[in-house]
Amino acid sequence: MAKILVVEDNADLLDNICESLSAHQHNVDQCSDGLSALTYLKTYEYDVIVLDWTLPKVSGIEILKQYRGQGGATPVIMLTGRRDLDDKEVGFDAGADDYLTKPFELRELNMRVGSLLRRGVKAPTDKMQIADVVLDKQAKRVTKGDTDLKLMPKDFAILELLMSYPDKVFSAEAIIDRIWSTSSDASPDVVRKHINRIRTKIDSDSGESLIRTVHGMGYSLVSTPGKEV
Repeated sequence: MAKILVVEDNADLLDNICESLSAHQHNVDQCSDGLSALTYLKTYEYDVIVLDWTLPKVSGIEILKQYRGQGGATPVIMLTGRRDLDDKEVGFDAGADDYLTKPFELRELNMRVGSLLRRGVKAPTDKMQIADVVLDKQAKRVTKGDTDLKLMPKDFAILELLMSYPDKVFSAEAIIDRIWSTSSDASPDVVRKHINRIRTKIDSDSGESLIRTVHGMGYSLVSTPGKEV
């Protein structure tokens, strides 16, 4: 699951893009004007940004220039009706990673999003393993030894996040920001319930939990059982 921001002022197109990306199990935030987009980018971290060129208040090109100028490194796909090579050059010079001309097929957008995600350094393989727990991102499957574990989608997403960054502590707020949409009313208590449910699935009957609670800080999945946090 990737966290994606879609910025598009055409309401119908925005809805279609978000529905399509969500159907591919991505966590999607959306907005329809440039000022809102800048606020999202200052507040949250994303894996891919889908950015329209022509927007109310602040153009997509200005957003991209500001974002790159402030050190933002997330891949950006520009959407535009401009077809001239000179316009494309402006977009790439501003920091775009890809360029999709309207009208386009949603299938193509999803392929391009997938391509950008595969370039990232965060997910070099589809399979991750900690102790005897194996998570297959492509197959959406988790096994413990020879046993298939049935995880709810949010549980899978949280486990994937923790396994992607073993030994890193994530606060409940950081998990909410990453896994839930910004319109969600998820709370730290909700995160705790998900963590407890994951523990019942992946932990052995004896021994310490693979997921440690770091009091006052958050949760960490240790790379080596028995390791001190």
